[in-house]
Amino acid sequence: MDAILKVLLLLLSMFAVASRSEAQTFAVKTNLLDDAVLDVSVGMEAGLAPKWTLDVPVSLNGWTLSHDRRWKHWSVQPGARYWSCDRFAGHFVGAHVHGGQFNIGGIDTGFKLFGTDFGKLKDTRFQGWFVGGGVSYGYAWLLDKHWNLEGEFGFGYSYTRFDQYRCAGCGKKVKSDRTHHYVGPTKAAINVVYLF
Repeated sequence: MDAILKVLLLLLSMFAVASRSEAQTFAVKTNLLDDAVLDVSVGMEAGLAPKWTLDVPVSLNGWTLSHDRRWKHWSVQPGARYWSCDRFAGHFVGAHVHGGQFNIGGIDTGFKLFGTDFGKLKDTRFQGWFVGGGVSYGYAWLLDKHWNLEGEFGFGYSYTRFDQYRCAGCGKKVKSDRTHHYVGPTKAAINVVYLF
């Protein structure tokens, strides 16, 4: 809970700085891909220089799913973006860090991706935290003076530490302080953006 409060304070500080600046130096956004899987996603982006911005997306899922399934997590992924022309328009490249916590299990996926077996989520629950970073590329389409549509894809690394439980709903711990190293996609976004 302490980490969430720190993230909210960071976002409010960015808003305060941007609100004293010129027009269209601040944006709020939501990631439609996160929204599609019932995550609450909100991002804020502030102009730092003519071609640089600071982007801070936050995602939260606190829902309890039916049939004793868990898909609870929060994450934050701050990063710097360099825009090829003007900020908030056209091509950009970025670098980001990320972190968060999770409590996931009882989800029947049955697939593997970059050395991670997501099929284990069917009969097991994992609870822990992660940190990492990566690089990204994206493009922002101007829809009108205040609205953009933005696509972004990132690749990077995550270090994960977690405890493993026998089933999605029980408290029987079977393994403690496990670690996992992941290299692969770390960011995917289709953002609807409102510019101030």
